Amino acid sequence: HAGGPWELGLTETHQTLIANGLRERVILRVDGGFKSGVDVLMAAVMGADEYGFGSVAMIATGCVMARICHTNNCPVGVASQREELRARFPGVPGDLVNFFLYVAEEVRGMLAQLGYAKLDDVIGRTDLFRPRDISLVKTQHLDLSYILSNVGLPKWSSTEIRNQDVHTNGPVLDEVLLADAEISDAIEYEKVVHKTCKIYNVDRAVCGRIAGVIAKKYGDTGFAGQLNITFIGSAGQSFACFLTPGMNIHLIGEANDYVGKGMAGGEVVVTPVETTGFCPEEATIVGNTCLYGATGGQIFVRGKAGERFAVRNSLAQAVVEGTGDHF
Repeated sequence: HAGGPWELGLTETHQTLIANGLRERVILRVDGGFKSGVDVLMAAVMGADEYGFGSVAMIATGCVMARICHTNNCPVGVASQREELRARFPGVPGDLVNFFLYVAEEVRGMLAQLGYAKLDDVIGRTDLFRPRDISLVKTQHLDLSYILSNVGLPKWSSTEIRNQDVHTNGPVLDEVLLADAEISDAIEYEKVVHKTCKIYNVDRAVCGRIAGVIAKKYGDTGFAGQLNITFIGSAGQSFACFLTPGMNIHLIGEANDYVGKGMAGGEVVVTPVETTGFCPEEATIVGNTCLYGATGGQIFVRGKAGERFAVRNSLAQAVVEGTGDHF
């Protein structure tokens, strides 16, 4: 209930990163009520590389802002699963495309008026700002000096920042597992392998890369081998994501949000450690939004799940002791 305006958040983020020599390492994206090319240009001058449009893009495709999305009763069928309401949906892709084309055209026009050829030329250039002196009681005591201040410009252009190679996050658990001779051999020659390893909550999206290697080689369902991997500990977000058939994953411990996200096959079993000190079926051992976008496979959880369990599940089968809201 106390959101800050994007202008202050962006200014602080951009200038703090510049002052600490880190601005070139990140892409700054900003959103929050963007409606026009003016907003884009203002954000660019304050230091942003990318710009997000939410509500206005919905409106361009037919949303009428009834603000009842969560009730399944959207009057224009934008946010409803009810077929009779979905039939009212008026949107066509071209409307959205046109909206963004005109936003871009507006940005081009204003850049030309300022004498610049591309957006790169104005990013972080707060010297282009001039405060407008409007005599309103409501705003006369606003101090805009912070937004107008400048601690310097990035060493690279925005295009160079956005097009650089992705930074590594250091070694990840999937790479360690893929480097294991038995696992790589099982993937290469479709063998059966059993492995056990520890997992910590900094290990995110575990099994995603392994599934990717299998899918790249064998497609969605062609792998005839079997990887049986047991993890012990507390898994980070997106545990067992994007699984393919032939992957049987057992976690002894608990997991964060998004377990089984996008899984297409295989099996996930989550059980608490033996000496828990609590009744397993009364405790939450996997987080929110499990099985988001899942299209196959099975998941068995000896314990409860958080909110929105299987909310975007298409074909995975799940057995769970209990869930939070909106399952």
